[in-house]
Amino acid sequence: MDTQIWEWQQYNFSIGILAMLLLGFGFLMVFVKKNGFSALTGTYLVVAGTLPVYMLLKAAGILTEESMPADSIETVLFAEFMAASALISMGAVLGRLRLFQYLLFSVVMVPFYMLTEWLVTEGALGVTRGFVDTAGSVQIHAFGAYFGLAMTLVITTKKHKETAIESDATSDRFSLVGSMILWVFWPGFCSAIVEPELFQRTAVNTILALCGATVATFLLSSALRKGKTNIADIANAVLAGGVSIGSTCNIVQPAVAFAIGICAGLLCTLGFVVIQGALEKKLGLVDTCGVHNLHGMPGLLGGLIAIAVVPSAAVPQIVGILVAVGIALAGGFICGGIIKATGSKQAAYDDAEEFAE
Repeated sequence: MDTQIWEWQQYNFSIGILAMLLLGFGFLMVFVKKNGFSALTGTYLVVAGTLPVYMLLKAAGILTEESMPADSIETVLFAEFMAASALISMGAVLGRLRLFQYLLFSVVMVPFYMLTEWLVTEGALGVTRGFVDTAGSVQIHAFGAYFGLAMTLVITTKKHKETAIESDATSDRFSLVGSMILWVFWPGFCSAIVEPELFQRTAVNTILALCGATVATFLLSSALRKGKTNIADIANAVLAGGVSIGSTCNIVQPAVAFAIGICAGLLCTLGFVVIQGALEKKLGLVDTCGVHNLHGMPGLLGGLIAIAVVPSAAVPQIVGILVAVGIALAGGFICGGIIKATGSKQAAYDDAEEFAE
């Protein structure tokens, strides 16, 4: 393919992913009715903080096997993947950070993400060479989820735990718009860095996985909630297919992609209906956006499915998953400690503390 044409295509992918980051993630997180301004402003800050730090470190050859020029669209794409992971982490602590802390945590997170990318995805550990994770089920989604969950265990106060996370019809509608934006652009997210000859298969597989998750979510949500579906299930779990297909999106056949989406939708819905409440009760884990349900468990599912698809990758896959989750948890605890040292948000899930009237 002509180099200039490929560069234009990568630019188009990068703009689509930016739409996912700012519009998709941003509006998905406005479901907390008094926290909409903070959610959208925090989204801006996380994206604006992670992109330049990642790009400059990558260009300097720090925590990477090979440096990439800062003025390359390909570098922008990899930085956007990092931003997506940071926004996933943001979802876990949403409403319990002051605005400047969203920027602070996102910048602190970059080296931990790049360390994982270097050791696992790029194979610097040696044993992880052959790790299968094309569109980041593990590197982007699971890493971001467990980094955020570790952080929330550190920064959440007793007062935060006692404050209800409230939504209303209007905030839920905006959240659903964000979900739809993510759904539309997800095939481009998975296809952005695959070889041109695998673009068509990757895009189609991603669409089918999203369809499978959407159908499964509606059916299971209705079954578990006595015949009435829940809008939070729909806004989130319909995306789980895109998370789980990430590892093998350019490898599997269409029917398998659809099946992966169904499994991811079922798992995510079960997370929202059953697992999240149990974790909050037993561990005191306050996960505002349910990132464990949408990104953590489906991300690990996608990484494990790769073992069945590429049996020869079993050892790199298992080691890679363990290392990625371990660094995410350790990094999240460290980052949470840094955030906690800068102060605590008094009124959780409320914009009034941060915005002038």
